Amino acid sequence: VMASCRNSLAELGKLSVEELCSFKGIGEAKAITILAACELGRRRKEETPVKKEKISSSVDVYNYLYPLMVDLPIEECHALFLNQAGKVIDSVRVSSGGVAMTAVDNRVILREAFMRRASAIALCHNHPSGTASPSSEDRALTRRAASAVELLDMRLLDHVIITSDSEQFYSFADHGDL
Repeated sequence: VMASCRNSLAELGKLSVEELCSFKGIGEAKAITILAACELGRRRKEETPVKKEKISSSVDVYNYLYPLMVDLPIEECHALFLNQAGKVIDSVRVSSGGVAMTAVDNRVILREAFMRRASAIALCHNHPSGTASPSSEDRALTRRAASAVELLDMRLLDHVIITSDSEQFYSFADHGDL
C-alpha cells in the first residue's frame, strides 16, 4: 500500500476507502481505520504544543493552584506532579475533607506520581478558616510525604497552605520546614 503511494503518508491520506479496499487484505473497516489514522496525524501536526508551566518556587505553586482552591468551602489537598525540569505534568486533587481538616493518604499521592512518571511533587491544601499557619497534622503530613517520595527517588519541593486571603499563604520550603 505504501509503495503505491511512493511511501508518502500525505498521499496515503488522499486515497478513498474504495481505493484502499482494492488492496488484498484491506476491507472497508481497515480502510476507514487507515484514513482515520492519517487524519489524526494531520491534525496533530497542525497543533501547537501545550506549554508546560515551570514550578521553581512557592509563589509558582501558589499562583498555579490559588484559582482552583481559593473559594473552596472545605479543605482539599492537591498535588502538582513535575518532570525533571520542574515543569507541570499534571495537577490532581488527592483528598477532600471537611471544614477543619482533610485526611491525605501518601499511597494515593505516590500512586498518582508513579503513574505520571513524576520526578518531583509539590503539595498544596487550603484552610477555609483563613489562617495560613500550619497545624501539627499539616507538619506531620509534610514529614511523612517527604520521607515517602524520597523512597521512590522523587523530591517534595514544597507544601503550600492557601487561604481565602489573596496575600497570605504558608510555604514549608520557605520556612525551612522541609
